[in-house]
Amino acid sequence: QVQLVESGGGLVQAGGSLRLSCAASGSGFSIVAMGWYRQAPGKQRELVAPITRGGDTNYTDSVKGRFTISRDNTKNTVYLQMNSLKPEDTAVYYCNAEALVCSAYGCSTRAYWGQGTQVTVST
Repeated sequence: QVQLVESGGGLVQAGGSLRLSCAASGSGFSIVAMGWYRQAPGKQRELVAPITRGGDTNYTDSVKGRFTISRDNTKNTVYLQMNSLKPEDTAVYYCNAEALVCSAYGCSTRAYWGQGTQVTVST
């Protein structure tokens, strides 16, 4: 099993910055890819930014130039630096990890989710 623990959310004024962190823990796993999703009230969960183990990244159009995703493979941790925050960035942010999990019965790829962290941007 893999557990994801997020931190760093909070309340910030428009134009401000926040940094989210997500640490993966457990045993018998290898992280393949990680990413951040968000879900605003009344909206579907959307992919904000994924990052591969090799460091390849992508961003949804609305955050390009403002958000930066990074990861530390030695710590199984992914970060999301959010600058120039806007009220429309307000959402619950979820960490996602795709992990190769192995046991005595073999290996398989599974997806895991963090508990979510609230980001609120005020005007």
